Amino acid sequence: MSNQRKLQTEIDRVIKKVDEGVELFDDIYEKVYSADTQNQKEKYETELKKEIKKLQRLRDQIKSWISGSEVKDKVQLLEYRRLIETKMEAFKVVEKETKTKTFSKEGLARQEKLDPEEQKKADTVNWIGEVIEQINNKIDETDLEIETLSAGKGKKTNKNQIEECNEHLASHKFHVNKLEGIARLVRNDRISAELVDQVKEDLEYYVESHGEDEFMMAYDEEGFYEELGLDDLDVVNVDRVTQASVSSKKKDDDASSATSGSKKEKRSSKSSTASSM
Repeated sequence: MSNQRKLQTEIDRVIKKVDEGVELFDDIYEKVYSADTQNQKEKYETELKKEIKKLQRLRDQIKSWISGSEVKDKVQLLEYRRLIETKMEAFKVVEKETKTKTFSKEGLARQEKLDPEEQKKADTVNWIGEVIEQINNKIDETDLEIETLSAGKGKKTNKNQIEECNEHLASHKFHVNKLEGIARLVRNDRISAELVDQVKEDLEYYVESHGEDEFMMAYDEEGFYEELGLDDLDVVNVDRVTQASVSSKKKDDDASSATSGSKKEKRSSKSSTASSM
């Protein structure tokens, strides 16, 4: 019993530190965006980085308690872990803005040199990156939901919900892998940026509505990227090859990533038909 009290005292201490750290982070965060000079802003950004590092160390401690068996009720720990992660995401935005401004002049100079076709390609790759980031956020949220549902005796009582979450998780990861491959294909001129426009609306609908009953009833993962004609590219399906040749052409590596996992049943059917003939 004394061990449990000692553990709870330690948890309370860490929780208090998180509360103090988050309050300080928010205070510095506001100063970053209200700074009058660039030097002031850089000074506050440095302070903000120090605070997020402290919060990350506290998050590591919280994660160890979540993954262990000493703590039975992990709801509070999960909430505080997510709280820290929201501050981590906020810091990433600040960091990204700083990098963008640092190279803004060079970026504008490069942009002026791009012809319309190259600009369209760059815009498409950037858009794909934004969608990947949004889906990765969904992955984080689903992971957190699974951990919450699994806390204590939740693995048994919430079995159906956990299975549903795992299905959503698999779907999100499927799209991330696809989109990473498609971005490479666009960069390497294997498919046109204009072609990607054909799935933009579907992807935005996926990000906005995935998980809702109406969306799930009509959702067709197998045919999602059919309009891009990925199966028509002359590449090896990575699902069927466990080792790639070192001398393989880079274009095959790019296209195989994008075509992974699509329409296996269709291919199998074609193969069976060919064999019977």
